[in-house]
Amino acid sequence: MTFGEKVKEARLLKNLSQTELAAITGISERSLYTYEQLNTLPRKSNIKKLADALSVSVSYLVDDEEADKQKNIESEDFLDTVKDKFGYKGAKEAKDVLDRAGALFAGGDLDDDAKEIFIQSLMQVYISSKKEASEKFSRKKKAKPPIDESVQ
Repeated sequence: MTFGEKVKEARLLKNLSQTELAAITGISERSLYTYEQLNTLPRKSNIKKLADALSVSVSYLVDDEEADKQKNIESEDFLDTVKDKFGYKGAKEAKDVLDRAGALFAGGDLDDDAKEIFIQSLMQVYISSKKEASEKFSRKKKAKPPIDESVQ
């Protein structure tokens, strides 16, 4: 299924018109029409807005072969949270960690539930570690001495 077909199907499943989806996302109706009917791909920011509004993952929307609407949605949300808290560099680092962890499972015997538990734990440890490092290594602001108004 193409990007446009997936957007239209998800929109209809949520009983939304293009006008309503446009209001929710801030994307023009004309753009939504071109996505659905002409199968044009929007900017990344608009893909994310559509995925959020339609309660599907970005991975689902952009991969024509993907049928699981929730595929990677938790890791996408995690990376968004990391980006908000630690910037683009933190998000890139977190994505690298997740990618490397995923590579550990290639061809392995772990079932999907066990992999999911591992990834969830890894995401929690990453956030905790970043917060701890930020608190430990960030510069402490020195308190300004009080102004003595008697000396003038």
